[in-house]
Amino acid sequence: MRLPLATLEIFDAIAREGSFKGAANRLGLQPSTVSHQLKTLEEQLDTALIIRTTRSLSLTEAGRALLRGAGPAFEQLADAVDSARSTGHAARGSLRLAMPEFVYKLYVGSAIQSFRAAYPEIELEMSFTEAFSDILGEELHAGFRLGDRIAQDMVAVRLTPPLKLAILASPRYLERRGTPRTPSDLLEHDCIRYRFQTSRQIAPWTFVEKGDDYRVEVGGPIIVNTLPTVVDLALQDQGLIYTFRDYCADEIERGDLVPVLEKQVGETPGIYIYFPREYRTMMPLSLFREHLAEFRA
Repeated sequence: MRLPLATLEIFDAIAREGSFKGAANRLGLQPSTVSHQLKTLEEQLDTALIIRTTRSLSLTEAGRALLRGAGPAFEQLADAVDSARSTGHAARGSLRLAMPEFVYKLYVGSAIQSFRAAYPEIELEMSFTEAFSDILGEELHAGFRLGDRIAQDMVAVRLTPPLKLAILASPRYLERRGTPRTPSDLLEHDCIRYRFQTSRQIAPWTFVEKGDDYRVEVGGPIIVNTLPTVVDLALQDQGLIYTFRDYCADEIERGDLVPVLEKQVGETPGIYIYFPREYRTMMPLSLFREHLAEFRA
């Protein structure tokens, strides 16, 4: 038997208001409709719920039993409806994001402190992954990635211009092995390669010549799958690395890492945030996007 929710709501209103007219006003119905729906419910349950007199009405034993059970349920339903109505439309609640570690370091991380200060009632949860996350399946609100190639039911918003790439090595490594002058010289060097954690593919080393891109199949004794490890190994004089230039901005400024082949190294698509179309007006996400844009302005 399906629950007669519509007639149960009318019964609950009659019991709380103490009259058909009061219930009708509360629900925006005609008194005759309220009376008819109550009669329908009593017929479905095959029992009387309310005793009617010319001056008042009272609940039967069955009516009191139904109110004890259904009353709290309707209060919970009302709370749930209010919660659903307000969720995502106020500067509070949770915001769950997926991003690669380099996005946090290059773009997101430095804005967290000021965002938390501005919106202390928004709970941030960040999941670090290089994969193109299933936003809905993983119960996330948004993700970050390079480029705007996403599923058709997602919205992609560009956050940065294209990111400059770089080939870097420590001064001690270059002193020991020499500085490559052309991309083909890399074939004689130890290159620390990066393997994508999801696809298991080795990240290509791509160069630009006369507007065309081409790859060099570099080699070396070390392959890793995290960018912090790539940088750490370069600082240990273990070889050349190929990564985002800004990711190593501090190391370059200190002279701990030196760029080589700068004219031949190109760039990669900028950072995009992507999210379901239904989340376009979600307040915590909108505030986070606006804060990132203002922070970087």
